[in-house]
Amino acid sequence: MDVRLTYEDGTIRVVAGDATGNGANDADGDALESLPPLPGVESDPRSGTGRAPAYRYAAIRRALEVAGVSVEDHVLDASDRAGAAAGLDTGLSTDYDLREYQREALDAWRDAGDRGVLELPTGAGKTVIAIRAMVELGVPTLVVVPTVDLLNQWQRELEAEFDVPIGRFGGGEQRQEAITVSTYDSAYLKAEDIGDAFEFVVFDEVHHLGGEGYRDVARLLAAPARLGLTATFERPDDAHETVAELIGDRVYALDVDDLAGDHLASYDIRRIEVELTPDERERYDAKQGTFVEYVRDAGITFTSGSDYQELVKRSGNDPAAREALLAKQDAREIMMNARRKIDRLESILDRHRDDRVIVFTAHTDLVYRLSERFLLPAITAETGAKERREILERFREGTYGRVVAANVLDEGVDVPDANVAVVLSGSGSEREFTQRLGRVLRPKDDGGRAILYEVVSTETAEERVASRRR
Repeated sequence: MDVRLTYEDGTIRVVAGDATGNGANDADGDALESLPPLPGVESDPRSGTGRAPAYRYAAIRRALEVAGVSVEDHVLDASDRAGAAAGLDTGLSTDYDLREYQREALDAWRDAGDRGVLELPTGAGKTVIAIRAMVELGVPTLVVVPTVDLLNQWQRELEAEFDVPIGRFGGGEQRQEAITVSTYDSAYLKAEDIGDAFEFVVFDEVHHLGGEGYRDVARLLAAPARLGLTATFERPDDAHETVAELIGDRVYALDVDDLAGDHLASYDIRRIEVELTPDERERYDAKQGTFVEYVRDAGITFTSGSDYQELVKRSGNDPAAREALLAKQDAREIMMNARRKIDRLESILDRHRDDRVIVFTAHTDLVYRLSERFLLPAITAETGAKERREILERFREGTYGRVVAANVLDEGVDVPDANVAVVLSGSGSEREFTQRLGRVLRPKDDGGRAILYEVVSTETAEERVASRRR
């Protein structure tokens, strides 16, 4: 029996026997049922054919090959694809020499059938591994990234390495080439239309793929070869399990300590404790007390994320719950923006006046206060793209020696010359902490030792937050 596979609007269409797909046919349905079990394929009674999400394409092909079924495969033969792929055999090359661990990572991915996630710290050269994979496969490739900053970085890197046009979806451009870089947002909008145009897809910062909407990017693409790159794969909401289903399991992992001293700069983490001022202490204790009293009386234990969601849900119609929630937010702002943290920052900046320093906070208001007091260039979610690029470029070239930011530099920004990070406030997320440390971990060849300072308000919930993220 012959089977015909085609791509259609984000799905793989499976036609068995003499089925044409032009209408329901009992014989066609019988032919489909006579096939071996095919991953994700469900019968479409309207046409007598089978359908599966496009990401199942590789698994369907394997199942048919194992069963010895003859396959007429038209999934990746889009009319414009052959022309677009012309020149890849000679235009894809790289001068990068992989380090031992990079070669091991790429080999692990290839041994897993060209599918899976590589978990490596910032500065370990994940981009280099992906470029080498593109050279070895030599097929049309889509690279998906979370931010326009990363879009620009990847485009520059690929244009420097490859002698082929580089396409771009995002940042005001929609230009498709055999090698194309896209933001997650643009890929989400275009996935159905380009799902049969690429054989290889690279998801940078692949943990973003766990978000509800972004999952469809991977579901609607037929690309059999899939590579995920991240410094922190696991998500607290367990959505990494969905990522593993769509991309493949984590096939290789190293953490910062595996590479520090050998391939990345050695580093120190220094924790600095500060006390709240008497006024801050009085306000903090009052607000925290309101919160603690309510959750104790309500029997909320915060043993899982759903407990916090329950409090938020109650706050919609319970004035006491709303008061407790607002009190918790106020207490958090007091401890994270403590006045003595700013005093300690002053001494740190003075001590590292000849270093490149990034100051991280959790609140935009504090960023602007610090910017005004210490004359620091500020980057927040409110900073325009052009201004952000100018600040980062001046930071890279040495015009600026320090920058203060609220979360936006945690990932997706190349800041290779920073060697000191100061975390004035943040969440309990291990990912956030790892990414902030990664901002100052330069390759060992650059010399020097990286330092990350954590400034923590004592006798507050921030002590538990800091311990959790570590």
